Amino acid sequence: MKATEAIGRVPVRDVQPAVDGGGRPAKAIPGETFQVTATVFREGHDAVGANVVLCDPAGRPGPWTPMRELVPGTDRWGAEVTVDGKPGRWTYHVEAWSAPLTTWRRHARVKIPAGIDTGLVLEEGTELYARAAARMPAGPERERVAAAARALGDETLPLHTRLANALAAEVDEILTRYPLRELVTRSEPLPLLVERERALYGSWYEFFPRSEGTPERPHGTFRTAARRLPAIAEMGFDVVYLPPIHPIGTTFRKGPNNTLSAGPEDVGVPWAIGSPEGGHDAVHPDLGTLEDFRWFV
Repeated sequence: MKATEAIGRVPVRDVQPAVDGGGRPAKAIPGETFQVTATVFREGHDAVGANVVLCDPAGRPGPWTPMRELVPGTDRWGAEVTVDGKPGRWTYHVEAWSAPLTTWRRHARVKIPAGIDTGLVLEEGTELYARAAARMPAGPERERVAAAARALGDETLPLHTRLANALAAEVDEILTRYPLRELVTRSEPLPLLVERERALYGSWYEFFPRSEGTPERPHGTFRTAARRLPAIAEMGFDVVYLPPIHPIGTTFRKGPNNTLSAGPEDVGVPWAIGSPEGGHDAVHPDLGTLEDFRWFV
């Protein structure tokens, strides 16, 4: 019996794209951008955040991409992500989390101008900003957020100055890139097949080499069939694919138009593989040799 999946305080549900519920991979090519969406929510009125993480075929996670609520109040979040790597079997997942600094800024903008619980609000903000700064890499951005924390706790400054330092656009931009994340919930990884660019589009032409014969030798070869390739390209096709090139079976061989009475000169159906001349590891002698096939390719 399968164990029930644990649900965090900030559930992540209905991650898309998901093909057959994740049983089959979504597809992309290197450099292609696609949208990932998910339903993210929690109890109460505290703010939440979410992001997408792409993992390469070796399982290494890349930089995460922040998500935004697509329509306010719907709990549906989304982000545009770009595959910046080589073809292979990638995965992606969504992380959702409680956003205490977003909640604090929302409350502070209302309570401090109104004079409600100002001491408590500023003390809480000082602690949150200090924690956010401590989790950032060393550098000027970390110091800027730490300075906002010190200003919030500096009782010698006017209230509006303490708040303005914390709500400055520069600080907000830094915290968007380095959010304080709590109660992180991670969705199950979904498969992503990253393929070469040709997999994104292309016109395919099924080509029977044996139909490209000459009056002297009606059954075509790889050498005679190659002369047809430029005309196929001119028609706008990108890919040529062939029926089986192996020796055709002789038992119960079919004749023209799939008739069951084949004559001695009927070449048979190429999907009926296997004869005294060989099987799947051989080339039909009327088409040429394996070297001729390599030349055709």
